[in-house]
Parts: sequence; C-alpha cells; structure tokens
Amino acid sequence: MTQVKSEDQNFKHIFIAGIDGKHFDISIQNGRFTSVVESVSPYDDQVRPDADLWISPGIIDLHTHLAWTDFDHSDQLKRDKQEIEVMQAQAFAATLRTGVTTARDAGGLLPSTAQHLAEHYGHSLKVETSSDMLGAADARGVRHLEQRLNDIFDTGAGWVKIMATGGLGAPTEQVLDPVFSEEEFAFLVRHAHAHHKKVLVHTWGGLTIDWSIQAGVESVEHGMFLTEDQAGRLAESRTAFVPTTSIYRIAADPKGVLALPAVISDRAARAAEAHSTAIGYAKRAGVRFGFGTDYATPALHGYNLQELDTMIDYGMTRTEAWQSATTHAAEILGRGDELGQIEEGYLADAIIFNADPYQTKNADQLRESIVSVIIGAQKP
Repeated sequence: MTQVKSEDQNFKHIFIAGIDGKHFDISIQNGRFTSVVESVSPYDDQVRPDADLWISPGIIDLHTHLAWTDFDHSDQLKRDKQEIEVMQAQAFAATLRTGVTTARDAGGLLPSTAQHLAEHYGHSLKVETSSDMLGAADARGVRHLEQRLNDIFDTGAGWVKIMATGGLGAPTEQVLDPVFSEEEFAFLVRHAHAHHKKVLVHTWGGLTIDWSIQAGVESVEHGMFLTEDQAGRLAESRTAFVPTTSIYRIAADPKGVLALPAVISDRAARAAEAHSTAIGYAKRAGVRFGFGTDYATPALHGYNLQELDTMIDYGMTRTEAWQSATTHAAEILGRGDELGQIEEGYLADAIIFNADPYQTKNADQLRESIVSVIIGAQKP
C-alpha cells in the first residue's frame, strides 16, 4: 500500500527523476523543499543512503471528474447521497495513491464538496475546480450566460469549463458543430477573465479551437481533430493543449472496463485514431502540452498514469510526457513558480519511487514502484 506523507523529511543521496548520474541531498520542512543540493560526500556507513530511490514532482492531472460515479449520469442520480459521498472519497484516495497530488476537476465537483471530503475523510489531494459545466442547455444568449457564470463564481470555483462542441454522445457528422454562437463564446471567456477566472474548453476541433485561440483561453481539451494550422497558432498564443488521450482508447474497447454501447465505442475509436495526428501537429509546432485523463468512474480513478503510456505511444518522448504532468501542468494552472519541480522554495508535492520512473516499461510497473506520495504545504 502506497504511503501518503506530509511530515518533514530528509533524503540522502537520492536521485531526481530525469537527471542522470547525480545524487542529491534533499530536505523538506513545513511542506516545502528547503534544500536541494548535489551530494558531494561519500556514503556514511552510519546513514543509510537513499541511492536506490528516485524523487519526482507530484503528478498534476489537469482534467478529471472526481464527483462522477457513473459514465451515465442518470445512473448516478439513482444512488443514495451517502453512497455517492463514499465513492467520491474513494476517488480522491485512489487518485492520490497513484501519485497525483494536484487535480483540476473539469466539471461536477463543487469547492464545498472538495472541502467536505478533505475535512471528513482526511484526504490531502489538492483540487482546483470549475464547478458546473456550461453546455448546450446554456446556449440561450448572453444575458442567461452572465447569470450562469455569476452562479459559478459564487461557488468559489477558480475555473470555467465551456463545452464548446459535442463529444462521445454526439453523432459523428455533428461533433465539431459549435454549441454556442461566436458572440456567446467570446462573452463567456471575456466575463470569466474579467472576474479573474481561468477557462478550459472542451472541443474536439473545428471553429471552436479558433475561437479559443482568439479569446485567449488557458487550455483546450481533447482536440483530436486539431489541424496543422491551428497547432501553429496554439503555439504562438501559448494556449495549452490537454489531449486526454487514454480515455478514448479505453472507451473504444467494447469489452473494456467501461463496456460502452457499440455506437459510443465506434466514436471513441475514431477519436483515438485521430489523436496521434493532432499530437504530431502540436509537437512539431511547439505547443505546450498538459497531462489530463478525463477519468470519471471508480474503474478508472487510480490508474491515471496510463495517460503517460498513451502520450508516448502517440509520439511524445518520455521526458515530454513527464513535463506535461509536472512543470508544464503547473504553468497551465498559473503556479509554475511554486509547483511542479524539485527546487528549493517549491511546494514539496512529490513521489518517491524504488525504480527510475523514466525507465519503467508501462504505467503498471510505474505504479508498482511508488514507495510513497508526499504532500506539501496547502495553498493558502
């Protein structure tokens, strides 16, 4: 069982993942790295060295749904309130045990629910929320959208989630059709930014990627039908791309853990097939990638590291995939100056491995090599 720790710690002669051939002495006090220096002295026989251990920044999952218990939301509505709460608490725990120390919930989780789960179940997973999602039912004009946004602001959420196109539930020939008018979309982003909220946009491609770039959103999600031209403009604008690749490969398997109807699996297979092309365009253009899983059921929470495998399968290097889950993810959250690196002064969110995480064969082996997850100081 992976241990979750938050106390002060010292490591001697430990490796930092991604830095070959060097050992470090690292101290953690009050939830922050207070000293990170290269080891210069030989091993002291009186002190057991940590040379067989590796430390990495904690994983940041930029797209998850911790409040959802079922793929079909009508099934969740049939569940007892207490049952839902317990399942949500289990999702928090499983996510943390797999090395995810910060999650951006992409819809469904209220800040008050996250706080309740932390207080009553003792979970230390750090969560940024977008509360409710804005979708087709909200495409009723700017006046309605202003009220919906104000309601979201009142929850205390730091993000606004716009469902700009369809998804697995939409017919193939309609999936790229914009949900909102261009005026409505521009208003949503402008009003959110005016209230100091960041914006993430669900879009499979088409016009809404162009609108996202023009409006200056923080990240576009999924984007499997991204064009080469759009990739270039994403890079120029520094708009982040969170592809959430593994969920579509999972959903495409009709006999897999989700066991979705054939029509949904077929749509997922089409999306998964397109994803590698989109990632190729984005990588060549220099787009900043973010790690996100879009995991939303008990069968998936705790297996977040599968996303690294899929990103690598689709053409990213292991270093690029890890950066998307650490340094780049922290930057996308606007917290690159305090999170996502093993550096003095940074929050001590980290994972301790008993094998080099850059050399493991797959997510299963990587997960099995986790010794402990360290949680640093909580954000004020």
